[in-house]
Amino acid sequence: MGRLETALGHQFGNADLLRQALTHRSHSSPHNERLEFLGDAVLNCVVASLLYRRFGDLREGDLSRQRANLVRQEALAQVAQGLSLGDHLRLGEGELKSGGFRRPSILADALEAIIGAIFLDAGFDAARSVIERLLSSLLEQLDPSDSGKDPKTALQEFLQAQRQPLPQYALLTTRGEAHAQEFEIECAIASLGVRALGIGSSRRAAEQAAAREALRLLSGK
Repeated sequence: MGRLETALGHQFGNADLLRQALTHRSHSSPHNERLEFLGDAVLNCVVASLLYRRFGDLREGDLSRQRANLVRQEALAQVAQGLSLGDHLRLGEGELKSGGFRRPSILADALEAIIGAIFLDAGFDAARSVIERLLSSLLEQLDPSDSGKDPKTALQEFLQAQRQPLPQYALLTTRGEAHAQEFEIECAIASLGVRALGIGSSRRAAEQAAAREALRLLSGK
């Protein structure tokens, strides 16, 4: 796990904490769900502080939307992929066969668990330092003028402005075990000939992904 510690910028004094953070419940116990709970709280606190200091003129609602952008599953999974976190996960046989080491929900949860592990290993300042480094590029990409609307809302407003009917969402398939399912949703706008697919760890996440893809397709028309 030395490569991962180097990528994180944190050397664990208690290696068992990192091992637990990388252990999915499909593998063994103790697994990483309690550490994930803790890491989620630490992450939100640090991100809130970063945004508060960076954007001095933003109102509470706008700060909340920007924080949601930084801590959403897709963003955390992207960071986890940059760390090659999937190579270090301890997964059960079923999750390994179904590609769990690539699943965004598992990657994001493991990253939060690692943050919780760092907090227990070395305290809040150490966790804050790691979070700031890992999220620095995403923080730079934030646009405070962005409305922060989720893709489904943005797509609905776009279609209403064009006097088009609302999109239809349909579940195409569900994959994976019950505790870590992956949903595939189609977003169809028949009047414009648009059919977009989205995948997520919940129906809502998959619908948002499909709406985001539909907006991308419409922007090219």
